[in-house]
Amino acid sequence: MRVTRPSPMKHINPEWNEELMFVASEPFDEYIIISVEDRIGPGKDEVIGRIIIPVREVPQRIETAKLPDARWFALQKPSVAEEEGEKKKEVKFASRILLRLCIDSGYHVLDESTHFSSDLQPSSKHLRKPSIGLLEVGILSARNLLPMKGRMYTWEVYDPCTVITIGVFDNCHINGKDDARDQRIGKVRIRLSTLETDRIYTHSYPLLVLTPSGLKKHGELHLAIRFTCTAWVNMVTQYGKPLLPKMHYVQPISVRHIDWLRHQAMQIVAAKLSRAEPPLRREIVEYMLDVDYHMWSLRRSKANFFRIMSLLSGISMLPELILPTIFLYLFVIGLWNYRFRPRVPPHMDARLSQAENTHPDELDEEFDTFPTSRPTDIVRMRYDRLRSVAGRVQTVIGDLATQGERALSILSWRDPRATAIFIIFSLIWAVFLYVTPFQVVAVLIGLYILRHPRFRSKMPSVPVNFFKRLPARTDSLL
Repeated sequence: MRVTRPSPMKHINPEWNEELMFVASEPFDEYIIISVEDRIGPGKDEVIGRIIIPVREVPQRIETAKLPDARWFALQKPSVAEEEGEKKKEVKFASRILLRLCIDSGYHVLDESTHFSSDLQPSSKHLRKPSIGLLEVGILSARNLLPMKGRMYTWEVYDPCTVITIGVFDNCHINGKDDARDQRIGKVRIRLSTLETDRIYTHSYPLLVLTPSGLKKHGELHLAIRFTCTAWVNMVTQYGKPLLPKMHYVQPISVRHIDWLRHQAMQIVAAKLSRAEPPLRREIVEYMLDVDYHMWSLRRSKANFFRIMSLLSGISMLPELILPTIFLYLFVIGLWNYRFRPRVPPHMDARLSQAENTHPDELDEEFDTFPTSRPTDIVRMRYDRLRSVAGRVQTVIGDLATQGERALSILSWRDPRATAIFIIFSLIWAVFLYVTPFQVVAVLIGLYILRHPRFRSKMPSVPVNFFKRLPARTDSLL
């Protein structure tokens, strides 16, 4: 359920001009219920009208530039009439409301973390690209686990920069314990871009799970994996294309809405899989989709910190000419900024200190004693707020470490196809720059930067797409 802000128009024709997004799943047998209410007092609302719209009657939108036309819908007001001593509901016309409804099939519904996405295709089947290969996974054996049948599983691959996640659980339904939770045994993540084509990998992966009592190893899973490419040209061109469908860049969704939509998509997936045969419980879906990946964790923060320290330790390996060049560049910048030097001594800045619009609770927390003297419920609320802020900081630090690891993986052959593409283009550009005068290169770069807006695009450039597809060590984090 979503609630809009109160209409600022205090008259008979109110306006909202708000955009609300929801996750819908096929076969679209649900309903959209829109209710308009009038707040007549504190905590007391009166229903003005209500409308029920079947989702399957909402038009689908595939094109990115064209929005559907808004339509007027009649609001119906339920009223209670006395008839033969019984209360019988009847429907009376109340008013009309102008709505623009559409199913945006060009987006990909993110139900898992973007670092471990197993699918990046748009929702509409008409916009999906043909497959580029086939992934085969065979379960050879398992150590310290119950005997199991060996099977070979196959999936079509549409993007090489996706991740397959294999989870192992202890199904408590077998023993008739319906109220018990399925126990985690471990899971394995494999990024397809790190696999060489037509090569069979046979490796034993440890099954690790983190519990409140510490890290536990429940055994090993012996897998056989092979990635077969059926369309080499399409696979190579994928490295220059965006990860997500076009709609995510032409009309991007805010981060706040993405988190809410991901949570809603997870609930839909969990509800559907709970009705499957055999059924999967909610805790399994949450574990496989890593719903708590962005939550604050001191362990994850330490891991991200050491990832950044590992990247910075490589600075000492720089060639001898790079550091003198950097210091010369800093010297030139310092001279250039001399004419823009401050003329007035610094002073206390209220805007810089974020003291102009401070919430009273923030001031009460700032002037609290140490240790705290506030009630337990207030301390709990502030601790949850601190965890939320720390989770965002943790995410930013992790993203910084991921970008650095991607830069190091360009020449590490961790992704053999990406490294091959990079060194081939490096050779081509080296030859081009050797035979082309520097003035011509500068003019071409200037023309590209100053090109007409008609030739600009909201889509990310090919180098940015290539960089975002490079592997990082996020796949190895618990």
